[in-house]
Amino acid sequence: MHPCLACGACCAAFRVAFHWSLAAPYHPEGPDEALTVRVRPFELAMRGTEGGSAPRCIGLQGEVGRRVACRLYERRPPPCRELMPSWEDGRPSPQCDRARARHGLPPLRPADFTPAPPGEHTPPWAGETGGGAADGGRAGLG
Repeated sequence: MHPCLACGACCAAFRVAFHWSLAAPYHPEGPDEALTVRVRPFELAMRGTEGGSAPRCIGLQGEVGRRVACRLYERRPPPCRELMPSWEDGRPSPQCDRARARHGLPPLRPADFTPAPPGEHTPPWAGETGGGAADGGRAGLG
């Protein structure tokens, strides 16, 4: 199982903000505008992450640190696509480490990632390759 499926800390640690044009209907692959809130004239944030001391993205399902999924993984916004889990690409991720620490989770280690079988380029938990903060929801809970 991918480590993000037992984490979700990034989805419950940061404001997920982005330009309004990256949300649907303006951007067909972006999150539905109804799942966002305007935080500045040209900036939206995913509902639940717009402020306060306990952010939690509206798309996050499950319990942080145990088993999680992102209900809008295929249409997650750019900040989620861009935040890489530590060591997934062979490098540490300070944002990942900070999010995990905020929830009392240890940092990920290189050993937490196992190479894909030869010839397998698309992870079994996603319809695409590439990382991101919402990758904590790479698959459903079911």
